[in-house]
Amino acid sequence: MIAQHFRVARPTDDLDAVLRFYRDGVGMEVIASFEDHAGFDGVMLSLPGAGYHLEFTRQHGHLVGRAPTQDNLLVFYIPDAAVWQAAVERMRVHGYLPVPSYNPYWDERGVTFEDPDGYRVVFQNAAWGRAA
Repeated sequence: MIAQHFRVARPTDDLDAVLRFYRDGVGMEVIASFEDHAGFDGVMLSLPGAGYHLEFTRQHGHLVGRAPTQDNLLVFYIPDAAVWQAAVERMRVHGYLPVPSYNPYWDERGVTFEDPDGYRVVFQNAAWGRAA
């Protein structure tokens, strides 16, 4: 099977804060949203031209808690140094400060940020490859 597109879906307790992190900080665009669909609210975000999107949902009256570990990562490979630096700066401008990576490998060529739920995003200044 070859998927043309995939969705990563994750629940959150604070949909508004997570939306701000991924939209304003990471720089993703809202591509869809919904309210009170069978008791769920949600938002979907993607980067232009990406073959994936992220979906965050909140279920009314249900708490999901924080990330189970500090090694739950989304890694964005950004090979162009200027584009990478602009992405890191955008996070800082929006109030998101880097955190030390749980796995020190990601600190060698990347910067890690923690979202409001404790899940982490790495901006890796490299192209992806099997040795990456």
